[in-house]
Amino acid sequence: MALIKSISGFRGTIGGRPNDNLTPIDIVKFASAYGSWLLQQAKGPVKVVVGRDGRMSGEMVESLVEQSLLALGIDVIHLGLSTTPTVEMAVVFEKAQGGIILTASHNPKQWNALKLLNDKGEFVSGEEGKAILNLAANEDFTYADIDHMGKIISNDTSLQKHFEAILQHPLVDVKAIESANFSVVLDAINSSGSFTVPALLKAIGVKQIKILNEEMTGDFAHNPEPLKEHLTDLCATVKKEKAHLGIAVDPDVDRLCFVSEDGELFGEEYTLVAVADYILHHQKGATVSNLSSTRALRDVTEKHGCSYFASAVGEVNVVNMMKAEKAVIGGEGNGGIIVPDLHYGRDALIGIALFLSHLAHTKLSASALRASYPAYYMSKKKMDLNPSLSLHSIFEKLETEFSNYPINKVDGMKIDFEKEWVHLRSSNTEPIIRIYTEAPSQESADNLADRIIAIIATIQ
Repeated sequence: MALIKSISGFRGTIGGRPNDNLTPIDIVKFASAYGSWLLQQAKGPVKVVVGRDGRMSGEMVESLVEQSLLALGIDVIHLGLSTTPTVEMAVVFEKAQGGIILTASHNPKQWNALKLLNDKGEFVSGEEGKAILNLAANEDFTYADIDHMGKIISNDTSLQKHFEAILQHPLVDVKAIESANFSVVLDAINSSGSFTVPALLKAIGVKQIKILNEEMTGDFAHNPEPLKEHLTDLCATVKKEKAHLGIAVDPDVDRLCFVSEDGELFGEEYTLVAVADYILHHQKGATVSNLSSTRALRDVTEKHGCSYFASAVGEVNVVNMMKAEKAVIGGEGNGGIIVPDLHYGRDALIGIALFLSHLAHTKLSASALRASYPAYYMSKKKMDLNPSLSLHSIFEKLETEFSNYPINKVDGMKIDFEKEWVHLRSSNTEPIIRIYTEAPSQESADNLADRIIAIIATIQ
């Protein structure tokens, strides 16, 4: 199994031995390191928001994290079952000094993670993450005495406050959505989406909702990453029910994918493209996505007379560039939408509200809306990162092979061809190398990915 310590948090598989997996000892150590770092920064009492997705290990991890913080003298604002964007917003709502989201996002059920937030409800920076990692490595923390332990503060209002903020967004048009009378099929993947997404849909005027994988067991009905190969039931049900739209979210509800009325994927890459198109129609400004995201966002942005910027992969990097360029919309091609006038975090809930507003205004079907955007096709493949094969040797081989083409090494390696591109980078969350390609046809994208994999396979 695996334990991955990164600047943005700690992720691993449940069970096994300490320091090899995410065991109770590791959970206590990492929570204590984060709490100690907050106490070092604080000028007064510290409060931390804690929320989790519906994973089978969630309650166990939650208890260990919260009790570790209490032992440090930190008050815990307990959200219980929640979403990543709700926890992020709750940090601001509650004027807390930080937050911890307990979710391994799209990873399978055996994984869980501690994702760490600062006092703005945003992921900690690289330097902050390194400081926390050092505290954990040295076990440099001191627990409070009996008279100064923290307390649990239960909170059941944060999700409603999140919804209210979405409903107040000037581009969320509830009347238009109600008039469109959309019918929607939701794949809730047995986690937090099962109660949050239907509640949001009802709040914005959707009355016809069918839910797949509604039971919040954390025993995911399929691989929880919202990719085509995992959403066959959703696609079939949308077509069978003659629904206007299918919606898929990941377990912590920060990634978003749509299925058109014909049962075909709208495309997770095009989630951000469509929402950006809607926002730019009403509000001009820059857009940002990462190097692994579709060129279609650049094309749509420039069509509106605005500027597009590409960041390194990772939500923190996207957010930093959005702030630097004063972007009005940004995100990642994995279905992660960041709407800065709501908050600087990926948020499937505001994404759903804005997409349905856009669909209602255009009066188009989802498939017709998708057809209105530039046609690019992406292949997303991965290879196990063999310990005997270094990234340096892979990149060196590819740089020699494709020396006649522009190569960007800001984040891994991206090679730009005339009509297609490939981006290779090691994963922040799994011991693999990701190989993303994009081209004018699916066959071309797949062939380019296979060609790159074949070249890597020749490296001794």
